[in-house]
Amino acid sequence: MNKKHVITTACLMGLLSLLSLVSGCALMRRDSPPHTQIPPEQIQLASDIHLAREGWPDAQWWTRYNDPQLDALIERALKGSPTIAAAQVRVAQSGSQVELLRAGSNLQVSALGFLNRQRASSDGFLGPYALNFPKLGITGPWYTEGTIGLFAGLNIDLWGRQRSLVEAAIGACNARVAEEAAVELAISTDVAQLYFSMQASYRLLDLLQQSRQILAFAVQSHEGKTGTGLEGKVPLQAARGQLLGLDRQIVAAQGQITQTREMLRALVGASAGNLPEIQPVALPQAAAGLPAELSFQLLARRPDLQAMRWYVQSSFSEIDAAKAAFYPSLDIKAFFGLDSVHLNQLFRAASQQINFIPGLYLPIFDGGRLNANLRTARAGSNILIEQYNQAVLDAVRDVAVSGNRLQTLDEERRLQSDKVEAARFAHEAADAAYQRGLGSRVSAEEARLPLLAEQTALLLIDGERLNQDLVLTKALGGGYQAKDTAEP
Repeated sequence: MNKKHVITTACLMGLLSLLSLVSGCALMRRDSPPHTQIPPEQIQLASDIHLAREGWPDAQWWTRYNDPQLDALIERALKGSPTIAAAQVRVAQSGSQVELLRAGSNLQVSALGFLNRQRASSDGFLGPYALNFPKLGITGPWYTEGTIGLFAGLNIDLWGRQRSLVEAAIGACNARVAEEAAVELAISTDVAQLYFSMQASYRLLDLLQQSRQILAFAVQSHEGKTGTGLEGKVPLQAARGQLLGLDRQIVAAQGQITQTREMLRALVGASAGNLPEIQPVALPQAAAGLPAELSFQLLARRPDLQAMRWYVQSSFSEIDAAKAAFYPSLDIKAFFGLDSVHLNQLFRAASQQINFIPGLYLPIFDGGRLNANLRTARAGSNILIEQYNQAVLDAVRDVAVSGNRLQTLDEERRLQSDKVEAARFAHEAADAAYQRGLGSRVSAEEARLPLLAEQTALLLIDGERLNQDLVLTKALGGGYQAKDTAEP
């Protein structure tokens, strides 16, 4: 038998031995299929929900209101928010975890050196070295062993377990990025809602003060008539009651402004004297709209949905890693250096030491640990899928409810605007009669009260429309686009 035949036979025997070992690995049992993710066609809006406006908000969606005060408040809140800072730390932490797992797939090389001062036991396996025989090189019983060299190790990722762990960490990192965007969206919309609520309260306070001036004049007029006996006390007391009611509403509006300012101060992280005075401005008109196609656009625009999607993708990679753990793993370790029990001989050529240690590890009997780990990973993935499905349904609900509410408020505003014009006509008619001497000043002034009441009702509708506009902006994801995600 020639040498080549001997080598070939040895290789075949080694291969057969390897195959027999692989067949003896731990068996994968009861792995269930993944739950189904909700299809995009199920997240369409109903056909009767539509808006006249079209278009998505931009990344800095709040700038469309053209309000420098609002821009400054949101910018300050985004820069100084502890919640955003914590989210950014979580993103950095996830990135470090990705780097750590990636490093585990690379060649690891370490330099080492140590001294070992030891006494050889005369009753152990090295008993002869406890004696002193210089001619034989034995100078016991004390020895000082010195070792220096390089140690290297490499894990061979045959079945992709390490690669799957890296992909799972990348998915989690991308989810953290999306979560940071979700926090920014929540804070910016909260600031805008508080700011416009404060502006609405300013406008309401102005309308209430105008009404108070009219009622105060009416009270003075009734007091004069009562004092001269031209009128009883009933109209006077009724006017006073209305005036007191307005005073209560004014106090409530002033308190609301103070409360909103303090909530806004806390949100932007300003100290007691560090929040700039917010000047009253007119409320802008609602400007949000629905896209032509909601399904894929909504999934791309909502940072919370993006985060859930990345967590689901990460869970799939964790399942792959759990499956790969059932198969053999291979690593290679090597050492090259110098080792001697006599320090004065450490750097001689004869002290060279070379170790090359390929290792094969087979899970054969694990007590069900690997299967339990796989079932845990699968269950966790299915939970994330169902949470993602519910998040998608909730997102469509939020858009549908906000869009329908905004659509309804548009119609309410149109009707209320007509009521305001009707009240304005009645007031102008009463004022014209007063100017021509056909009516009293009290009647002309009191004719303004219905107009102010209708203007107040219109203000409340405008405030609600603006609030729903912000809710819809948040439901549509603001200006978020999935980007800056890590790659495998």
